[in-house]
Parts: sequence; C-alpha cells; structure tokens
Amino acid sequence: MSKRYQNLRPRVAITMGDPCGVGPEIIVKIHLSSDLFVHCLPVVIGELKALQRAADLLKAAVTICLLGDLTELDRESRPGTICVINPSNLSQGDLAYGQPSQATCRAITQYIEEAARLALTGQVDAICTCPIHKAKLQQQGFPFPGHTEFLQGITHADHVVMMLAGPRLRVSLVTIHHALANVREILTEELIYRTIAITAQALTMDFGLESVRLGVAGFNPHAGEQGRFGREELELIQPVIRQFQGGPYEVTGPYSPDTVFLRAYDGEFDAVIAMYHDQGLIPIKMVHFNDAVNVTLGLPIIRTSVDHGTAYDLAGTGRAHPGSLNAALGLAVLMARNRRSRSLHR
Repeated sequence: MSKRYQNLRPRVAITMGDPCGVGPEIIVKIHLSSDLFVHCLPVVIGELKALQRAADLLKAAVTICLLGDLTELDRESRPGTICVINPSNLSQGDLAYGQPSQATCRAITQYIEEAARLALTGQVDAICTCPIHKAKLQQQGFPFPGHTEFLQGITHADHVVMMLAGPRLRVSLVTIHHALANVREILTEELIYRTIAITAQALTMDFGLESVRLGVAGFNPHAGEQGRFGREELELIQPVIRQFQGGPYEVTGPYSPDTVFLRAYDGEFDAVIAMYHDQGLIPIKMVHFNDAVNVTLGLPIIRTSVDHGTAYDLAGTGRAHPGSLNAALGLAVLMARNRRSRSLHR
C-alpha cells in the first residue's frame, strides 16, 4: 500500500465503553480482520488490561501497543496490532465482569471525553463508541441519559438527533430517552422540524445521497385517521411537513407507523422520522439486530456506535458478536470520507 493511500485512511478513535462488558471482546475481534486496516487507522481509547484479558480469552494472535500520543499511530497501526491510548489505570478488581466499580465508571467517561477531544482538535476523523451501562454510570453520578446527550454537552452542539442506520433501513428519532407517558408533552413543531432538517442534511453531507426522501411517521395508530384517534398529525406534524414543500428535500407523511417502516425497508424512503424511541427502534432491531449503527447527527464531529448494550451476560464467554461494531466502523469511515470529499470540492 502506497504512503499516499495510507494517509487517506481516516483515523477512527474507538472508545471501549464499559470494560466489564463485551466492549473489549468485540474490539479484539474486529482487529483480527486485516480489512479493517485497509479502510482506516483505528486507535482504541480504553483500558489495556481489559483488552489483554479479552485477547487471552479469545486466544487471539494480536499485539497490544500502548501509544503515548497519536503521532505514533501511522507507524504502529497494522494488522495484528491493537493501538491503545489508556487514560485510566484500573485494577483487576475494577474489571470484574458485569460489576463496574466507581473507578471504572469514572474511566468510562474519560474514554468518551478523550475521544471527543481528539476529534474536536482534528487528531482523529471520527469516533466510534462501544456500549456503556447507563444505569451503572448514573448510580455513580453521571448526569446524562446516555452517550448522545453527553457528547452534545461536550461539543456544545445546539441540537442533536439519534439515528439508527442499517443496510436497508434508517430511522431518526424526534424524542429519545423519555418515558412514553411524557412524549406527547415534549413533542413540538420546532423539535420535529429540527429532526427532519438535521437528518436530511446529514444524509447529503455524511451519507453522500444526492437527493433525500424522508417518510414521517405519525404519532397515533393509523396516523390518527383524520383525527379519530388523536389530532397530533393534523395539528403538529402536518404543519411541519408543509414547511419542507418546495425545498431541496422530499418530506412526506405523516404515515401510519405500522406500514411506513416496511415502505422504507423496500426502498421508498431514505429514512423514517419516528416520533419516539420504541416506535423507531423496534423495527430496526427486528431487521438489523447485528448490523445496525447508532449515529449522532448534528454534532461538529462524527460519532457512530454499536446498537447494543454491555451484554454483561455474555461478557467473558467469547460469544459476543462484533457485527454492529464492524458496521459502525464502516459507517464512520464512509462519513469521514464524504466530509473530506465535500471540503476538498468547496
């Protein structure tokens, strides 16, 4: 591979997530593929001891290389090597499967903060996050519902959108981590508008689509059936959709939630705008459980993530599936290359 081509490979920081979960194992597994290094220069932000334990468990023929800083990455990144930046120094007692300590929880947030810092300063082109256990972190004082809101705070982004993207179905969420009983009072025209606009812009800038077709899901069964089952579609969603008429994006709906996802899966829409968390996540996890990617849109940096949890029940068994991490890395590379291409052609 020529030096010129090597320099075109995006740098991707992979945060370990919870070292007491499956994060270390799936990281080791994706590094066993030489294809990874054809497409990017990966660097893991996390605990070296946890990676070594996972490598030993899998009997993986890998060398773990601790980097002082990213100036060493181009030289050290190659098949058979896992490059690591380790902001923490956890003890073996902090790494018990399924039982993160206070020190572990503090380290998990340090991994995310370090990766975001590297991205904000241009030292990496994207970050890809492994799973965290929100409840465990919150027990230790973590004040955010999850990665998405934490990264919004770190980067001072005005508004962010959670998108779940698979090979045939993409879904953006208007509301994310809220009790279902509270969703209706949270929904506003401005929130729906921003979600549609940020999704459409990202599909153009980051996903490389020349035209964008968005299907907007209704809030009520049958999209309200002209007000028989609720008036949110008539009074809240339709007025927003009308604001996009005549613009650069094709935005239509609101459609019955029980059919719009199938229509998108069959290629009618490039993405669906879902009103709340489970409305969007149930269909995408049904069809893309092992290859869906969680993407945070609206950040000044690129962030993709696995679309699964810490899976404490699988940690230490060697059976964790790396498919979602592999897909998340692939999408991070695609987004980084599309952004680079757009900046070069301005």
